[in-house]
Amino acid sequence: MGRSGRPTSMAEVVPAAADRLLAEAREAVDGLLERWAARLEREIAAPDGAALAYALRSPGKRVRAALVLAAYRAAGGTSPGAAGVAAAVETVHTYSLVHDDLPCMDDDDLRRGRATTHRQFGVPAATRAGYLLVPVAARILADAAAALGLDDAVLGRMAVELFEAGGIRGMVGGQWLDLEGEGRPLELPDLLAIHRGKTGALIRAACTLGGVAAGAGPAQVAALTAFGAEIGVAFQIADDVLDATATSAQLGKSAGRDEVLAKSTSVRALGLDGARREAERRARRAVEHLAAAGLPAESLAVLAHYIVTRSS
Repeated sequence: MGRSGRPTSMAEVVPAAADRLLAEAREAVDGLLERWAARLEREIAAPDGAALAYALRSPGKRVRAALVLAAYRAAGGTSPGAAGVAAAVETVHTYSLVHDDLPCMDDDDLRRGRATTHRQFGVPAATRAGYLLVPVAARILADAAAALGLDDAVLGRMAVELFEAGGIRGMVGGQWLDLEGEGRPLELPDLLAIHRGKTGALIRAACTLGGVAAGAGPAQVAALTAFGAEIGVAFQIADDVLDATATSAQLGKSAGRDEVLAKSTSVRALGLDGARREAERRARRAVEHLAAAGLPAESLAVLAHYIVTRSS
């Protein structure tokens, strides 16, 4: 019931629940990232240490962190040490953003409401910072595994999952295909291959890592992976919609870049309404994978709904 005594609608409940999950993820992860930022500033001389710290201190919604924590709990995990796994995922995500913004990529000046790393520190320092964030993520993941009491075999499995998602089989490969596709129309299967790599791979890995960290069995991990694969593609479709409809102020980055760069997008391929429907269809399919495996789906379903209906 709402404060007025009237029944509270789903349109009110789901966004509020998503806000709580994202706020919890930010609280759990941002403190860890701040400690690593301060540590790297001490360990590494300027400008590289300063650029690393600047990138790690970038504010964010922490969707991937929230997915790690929700997947971990859905698989029965209870330790606060899972925040370290979420922080490692966010660090890999940050590396991808630093490089994605470079002049040789999307050439963006604005990210999360502030100057991009290369605009603040120059292209060479930003390029190095992006690369250096990968071993930083490995250090954060190793610390998290120790806090969770996971053995070396599990840590190795998690590292493979995370860094394959961030490499040529995931984000790097997707970005490569994205750059090759600029200026020419792509068929929907080719576009979806870009989505699965550039955006979907790390979101899928976030869900997988949550399950592995909790000690989930093969069927549960497979269901979380399938959920993540669907919602990862849905996330990029929703991003395409936002790039076509939202303002730079809403997005915290330059709006309309897909049009400027003549990129093929879900909106071009499916139309605005068609892209929205496809994102929603994939979100529903994602949740069905959880139900089929008998996993608690409430928090992950809330995040899936948020991903395809967000306004920024």
